Amino acid sequence: MTTFIDLRATPSGGFVATTPALLLQDGTTALTVGQFESQIAGKDLVLATHGFNVSGPSGLKSLSAWDGLCGLPNPYEYVGVLWPGDSSILPVLDYPVEGSVALDSGRLLAQFLNDHATGAASISLVSHSLGARTMLETVNNMNRPVAALILMAGAIEDDCLTGEYADAIQKVGQVRVVASRKDWVLELAFPIGNPIGEVVMSGHPYFRRALGRQGPSSLVGLDSRCRTWQIPDGWGYVHSDYLPGDAVAARMPPPLGVPDQSSPPAGNADGWKSSWSAGVIATQFQT
Repeated sequence: MTTFIDLRATPSGGFVATTPALLLQDGTTALTVGQFESQIAGKDLVLATHGFNVSGPSGLKSLSAWDGLCGLPNPYEYVGVLWPGDSSILPVLDYPVEGSVALDSGRLLAQFLNDHATGAASISLVSHSLGARTMLETVNNMNRPVAALILMAGAIEDDCLTGEYADAIQKVGQVRVVASRKDWVLELAFPIGNPIGEVVMSGHPYFRRALGRQGPSSLVGLDSRCRTWQIPDGWGYVHSDYLPGDAVAARMPPPLGVPDQSSPPAGNADGWKSSWSAGVIATQFQT
């Protein structure tokens, strides 16, 4: 059963908790800090989080399903992270405001890991959408290195790895970016929302491109540590395809190869796309 670090103050709404809660995937069974520390002791901890406009119950459901699809072997320990990225207005207008919530969530998660994950053998981070900012801010505030960082459909500027978070990325062993040019949310909403976000957050110039469409704008300083999995246009991968929804297809065991533009779709059953994205994660952590 999947374990969760819950950074939410409430099951819905954009309020960050004062102290994280530790839950199992039923959303009601709580763990103590001591139980969590024992569970991850000596393990390679893999923390995965959702993106913008996801409620607590929805996050529990999709991240639990992703855990099963990843099927990470020992010594890996998958833990879901819930953060309050719910939209309170219209998603296009509200997500820049939620960026500040993502920052606060990342700082809270980093402090929790600094205090209670010292016994883990390693820590890796996985994100979807605006969860990229939560995880990058976590890296920025952690006291220890990060083994791997996987950013899927990143709703964050395409120069963030060499600009805003360049110093943080120096603490990361391997960076994987999964992107799709067919992601209409990032194509349309991201450039529209950014000027509004400029009023709320500093350091984000107008009309920037999203990391999750074509990967980093530059690899200067990243060297061979960063690799982009550019999803073929013909796969029709949109923003909601990465995390499992109601339909969950069969697991795609690793290793998966990086596709090129001529690669045929990796599946055809309902829900195959989230199985593929889980397979990308599993490929990074296969033993």
